[in-house]
Amino acid sequence: MSEDQKKQLEQQLWNIANTLRGKMNADEFRDYILGFIFYKYLSERMNLYADEILKEDGITYKSIEETTGEGRAILAAIKEQALIKLGYFLKPSELFSEIARRGNQAVDEEKGDSKSNFILEDLARILSNIEQSTMGTDSEDDFDHLFEDLDLTSTKLGRTESAKNELIAKVLAHLDKIDFGLQNSELDILGDAYEYLIGKFASGAGKKAGEFYTPQEVSTVLAKLVTTGKSKLRSVYDATCGSGSLLLRVAREVKEVSNFYGQELNRTTYNLARMNMILHGVHYRQFDIKQEDTLERPAHMDKKFEAIVANPPFSAHWSASPLHLSDDRFSQYGRLAPRTTADFAFIQHMVHHLADNGIMAVVAPHGVLFRGGAEAHIRQYLVKDKNYLDAVIGLPPNIFYGTGIPTAILVFKKCKEDPDHIVFIDASKGFEKVGNQNYLRRPHIDKIISTYRERKTEPKYSYVATLAEVAANDYNLNIPRYVDTFEREKAIDINTVSANLKALNIERQKIDKVIAGYCAELGIATPF
Repeated sequence: MSEDQKKQLEQQLWNIANTLRGKMNADEFRDYILGFIFYKYLSERMNLYADEILKEDGITYKSIEETTGEGRAILAAIKEQALIKLGYFLKPSELFSEIARRGNQAVDEEKGDSKSNFILEDLARILSNIEQSTMGTDSEDDFDHLFEDLDLTSTKLGRTESAKNELIAKVLAHLDKIDFGLQNSELDILGDAYEYLIGKFASGAGKKAGEFYTPQEVSTVLAKLVTTGKSKLRSVYDATCGSGSLLLRVAREVKEVSNFYGQELNRTTYNLARMNMILHGVHYRQFDIKQEDTLERPAHMDKKFEAIVANPPFSAHWSASPLHLSDDRFSQYGRLAPRTTADFAFIQHMVHHLADNGIMAVVAPHGVLFRGGAEAHIRQYLVKDKNYLDAVIGLPPNIFYGTGIPTAILVFKKCKEDPDHIVFIDASKGFEKVGNQNYLRRPHIDKIISTYRERKTEPKYSYVATLAEVAANDYNLNIPRYVDTFEREKAIDINTVSANLKALNIERQKIDKVIAGYCAELGIATPF
């Protein structure tokens, strides 16, 4: 698929999404359109898989008669294999194309069949059946309540059942006309389009966008940092995974990722993350995403990860309970992050999970670089006692949706190849402004990554500091202490300024004389 075709698909999907836009806010119509796209994906994948199984028998999946004994036997055999391979099952009558067709078929008014195209109840049942088909299987947790945000009874879809049905049928009909290209396993056309839509929804969601989406450019920087020197990863983890886009971005930077792990507090966003994983072709056995509070109830305490990426909520509140002082994640530090700024609590949590050969890159507000108290104590322990900090990278302001605060990326390694230094990079001026938002572009990203990997000092941009220098700064990591960005102003020639003022004064006197002459001719007093 060409770039133009890809953009055309993205625009088609966005236009369909806007069919719902007038009825509800961005959060709500996001859940509906992404849910329907996911249902269509599951249906097409099921149909392709079943057709492949049935090829030797010379029949297609949609041709199976579900009510006959032979048909039921064939479906039972296919279901058994599909649950192992795909993790779910759909009957031919439950496929997206079939429900879309029924929802838009002509009504036979002569027979009084006024409800022949009413599909809401069938659609709700089908979505429930997808979840139910996984009960008792290895994929049960990955499909449990996956469609719970698609409330087909909501009055926001319409005031009457007929209005709701008409709107949903219209959306399904538009989606049914689009070819997702799933038969071409070499291309991730739909995955790219899905990411595009998530980004579009985030751009219009304001402050809430931070709950589920990290801008693609920032994700790319994080992904490239943690894959430095690696072509394969055994595991990648995101402690606040949102929609899962950051985990998937890491996978694009290497040949293979064996397993994906994540945790997300928000239930709706957790559902979106699971959909995103499945839709990108990540097998249900390859990902383990949990829904719970990462700091208070961690889900993967027994695991270490080769790559860790995260964009935690900035300066979030947490319990800071004294009980955490006996928690392996925090006990060795002797201090807990403040209750009203959990930034270091997230960092400590992830450092605990970092494998000895791993790399961790986390976004944090600039306050973590210099704030005092418990945070200064934790910062010093990480740098002086453990020597885990490998780099500090300052990002441009206003690159995250819903907040304009400046941020930094902190890179950690438990086994540093260069144990005597920390790289400081000031990338705050490398961006392109589009409207009210700042964006990192490919040259900006490439410069950040090459500077980090080559560990080079560049005037006004980067500095490779010794640990002794950091200690001399009392472990304050504020970037201007290491990267001198001061721009000397051009010297002013006072004599030239004086001469210019004198010339202006002479010119003013000439103009005053001309005005005085005009005033005399008019017989009026001069204004000076």
